[in-house]
Amino acid sequence: MPPFFPLRLLFFRRPRRLLLAGGLLLLLGAAQITTARLVPFRRGAKWGYADPSRRLVLPLLYDEAGPFVGEVAWIRQGTLYGYIDGAGNPITPVQFTKAGNFHRGRATVELNGETYDLDTSGNRLTTPADPEPESDFLTHGDVTHKDGKVGFRFTVGQTVVPPIYDEIRENYNGLLFVRQGPKWGVLNDKGKPVLPLAFDAIRATEANGFALPVVEQQGRFGYLADDGRLLVPPKYQAAEPFVEGVARVTTPDGLSGYVDTRGREFFEP
Repeated sequence: MPPFFPLRLLFFRRPRRLLLAGGLLLLLGAAQITTARLVPFRRGAKWGYADPSRRLVLPLLYDEAGPFVGEVAWIRQGTLYGYIDGAGNPITPVQFTKAGNFHRGRATVELNGETYDLDTSGNRLTTPADPEPESDFLTHGDVTHKDGKVGFRFTVGQTVVPPIYDEIRENYNGLLFVRQGPKWGVLNDKGKPVLPLAFDAIRATEANGFALPVVEQQGRFGYLADDGRLLVPPKYQAAEPFVEGVARVTTPDGLSGYVDTRGREFFEP
C-alpha cells in the first residue's frame, strides 16, 4: 500500500463547463529537477534501493519501499511500516499501519488507530505543522481573447500565440499547456508545438517543489520532460508526482515501481 497522505496536484482537464475561456494558472518559480541518490528498486516482489545507475546498494529486504526525503524513507515489511536512514539503519520500529513521505521535516503515521506526525529522528511531534510559505507567482506573458478563443503574448520577445485555443495554462519554465476541444498539447516559449493536441489531460505537480508534468492518454499515464516533450510515453496504469527526483508508477500488470527524472525504470520482473 503506497503512502496514504496525498500530494497537491494540479490536473488540467477539459472542464465540465467553461468557467473562463483560457483561464491562466501561474505556477511557482523555476523547476528544480533533482536526481535521487538512492531510488526504491523492486526485483520481483522484493524491494531495496539502487544508485542512479540501477546498481543495488541496499539489499532486497522489504515488501515495499518509498523515496528518500531528507535521507529518510518509509519501508514496509508485511503489513506494517517503519522508517530507515540512507544507510539502511532503522529510525523507527516497523510498527505503523500507515505512513507517508516526509515533507518539510514531518511525516504522518498511524499507530493503534491514532494519527500523528513524526520528525526525521522518529520522534512524535506535538506541535502543529507551520502553514505553507507563500510564494510569489510568476508570469511569462498575457492571455489574449478573441471570439471566445484565447491566445498568448509573451512578455519577453515578440512571440504571439494566435487566439485559437479554448484554454491556455502556463507552467513553471515558460511552456504553455493548450487545449482545443477535449485535447491538450504543449507549446514552447517560442509558441511552437512540442507536443501535439493528442492528450486527455496534463497534470502539473507540487511535491517538495514543482516537478515533471504527468500526461494522460486513453487511461494511461506518462511524464513530460522539462522541455515539454515526452519523457515517458503514456503506458502506466497510474503515475504519481515526483518526490526528490523519483516518481511512483503502476505498471500495466498492476505492480508498483519507480522511475527517475530521466525516465529510467527501477524495477525488474
